[in-house]
Amino acid sequence: MPVARRLRTIGLLLPALAGLALLAGIIGFRVSEGMGLADLRETGRHRLDLYAESLEREIDKYAYFPATLGLERDVLDLVAGRAPLAWGLNRYLERLNERAGTLSIYVLNRQGRVLAASNWNRPDSFIGEDLSYRPYFIEAAAGRQGRFFGVGTTRGEAGYYLSSPLAEDGAIVGVAVVKVSLEQLEQSWSTVEAPVLVADENGVVILASVPSWKFTTLRPMDEPTRRHFDQTLQYNARPLAPLGLMPQDRIAADAELVRLSRPAEGQLEETVFPVSGGFLAQTAPLHGTGWAMTVLSPADQVTGMAWAQAALAAVGSAFLGILLLMWMQRRRHLRELERKVEERTRNLRAAQDELVHAGKLAVIGQLSAGLAHELNQPLAALRTLSGNTVKFLQRGNLDAAQGNLERIAHLVDAMGALTSQLKSFARKSSGAPRPVAVRRPIDNALFLLDQRLRRSGVAVQVDVPEDIAALCDPNRLEQVVVNLVANGLDALAGREGSQGGGRLTLTAATGSGDGRVRIQVADNGPGLPADVLPRLFEPFFTTKETAKEGSGGLGLGLAISAGIVRDFGGALTGANGADGGAVFTIDLPAATLPIDPTAVQAGDFICPTLPSPP
Repeated sequence: MPVARRLRTIGLLLPALAGLALLAGIIGFRVSEGMGLADLRETGRHRLDLYAESLEREIDKYAYFPATLGLERDVLDLVAGRAPLAWGLNRYLERLNERAGTLSIYVLNRQGRVLAASNWNRPDSFIGEDLSYRPYFIEAAAGRQGRFFGVGTTRGEAGYYLSSPLAEDGAIVGVAVVKVSLEQLEQSWSTVEAPVLVADENGVVILASVPSWKFTTLRPMDEPTRRHFDQTLQYNARPLAPLGLMPQDRIAADAELVRLSRPAEGQLEETVFPVSGGFLAQTAPLHGTGWAMTVLSPADQVTGMAWAQAALAAVGSAFLGILLLMWMQRRRHLRELERKVEERTRNLRAAQDELVHAGKLAVIGQLSAGLAHELNQPLAALRTLSGNTVKFLQRGNLDAAQGNLERIAHLVDAMGALTSQLKSFARKSSGAPRPVAVRRPIDNALFLLDQRLRRSGVAVQVDVPEDIAALCDPNRLEQVVVNLVANGLDALAGREGSQGGGRLTLTAATGSGDGRVRIQVADNGPGLPADVLPRLFEPFFTTKETAKEGSGGLGLGLAISAGIVRDFGGALTGANGADGGAVFTIDLPAATLPIDPTAVQAGDFICPTLPSPP
């Protein structure tokens, strides 16, 4: 592809890569944020359970404390009016308050006036005060347990009030009240990783891990509600400014993303966690009260991680896009190369086929002297027999003439078989593999080299069963065997007079369970030198210095023979035998289809046995 065209293609794909990176970044941000918030929600639920359990445990310590005062006879006598002096009860309540660690303990009569209190000897004592307007008194006077969080009107001290009715003979005669402080619990919350707050039924923050959040509101307060608080003095005229939680996105029924802004009235104090920014707010009601607890888990870190993951996803997708672009360009380049390689391969295969065919013609040329001798004997016999036949006809000896004519016909058939074998060997074959009984190409190859074998005096031993079949082209396998046998004859040249003489062995066997057929051509010659073995199948490599007359060199070469065998899915290897000499092995796939080894297939030729001339 021209450089300008390639650059133009890359320029067109760059916007697509940018869009892909942006889309991957958005998806990466959403997925990372969703996973981070899911983990944060799970952590928040555990925190809610722990904080709620700690608050309930703190309150449960005093839950039944007021009711125990109803078991004291002095208390009942005082509220029933049978004991006019309360100084002894005051001292008892004082000592009880110190041991219990509460803020105060006091007893009210049925009208809501304080008769005895633990702080009786202090200037801000509750004794004599009318607290009938307090919700905890109203609840207890009605026979119920009272629970109330408020700010004391005397000392302005916030606390949790627990009240219980005092009954005698089934009638309520007074109310016992215990006021406890939850500041110690708040102080333990101030060290946690996520801020926590508790809002009462009015939406007023009554407990918080951040002190400045206390007595703020979670929702705007209307004027009637504010006037009501001023009348009941529940919060002792505190300003009750908004906390400043601004909802951002609700992700579940009990969880939403919020942002906390600093109130205009002042600055929030520093804590161990950020008090402004993004939070995951999770709220759960507190059992037995009208309160709700909210945990604010900082979400800025999750958002930061999501942006980091988005950047990584965008960069990664851009990188993958660039790799994909490079891969596509490479694929296009490889397709061009493959097309060129296929074209070159077709040309090389055609050239190889021509070379194989030329090699076969060269073999025929080299065999022509022996074949001419093989044909001269029948031709001489034909001339003699034809002349004798004429004389027998002239004499009227028809029986003798008929016998000569029959012998002439037999000789002509034998010569026709010989020329037919040469024609079969010389023709171009398709090279397509098919089931072939390997004994036939081996016999045909030996038939072609028959004259040379006779002249060399080399003994030939063939051990090839008729039923062994391989997937190959019989004509080309025949060419390979001719090449290997001719090379063996070259290696055995000069051993005619040696002890034992030259010997060629051709064997074929099927491997045990591997689906292969191995044909071996072995000789008892000098073998293959060590420096020749690595280059045995290199093109144009030969150890023959000059061609010897009648040597029968093929001209195909071992390189072409190896290529022919490789086209069948096999391999041609050479090595030295254990007893000396060279061993060439043709490894071919075994035929998978059953064949009749006695059947003559198209293209096969079974060599004849020529009769001796008369």
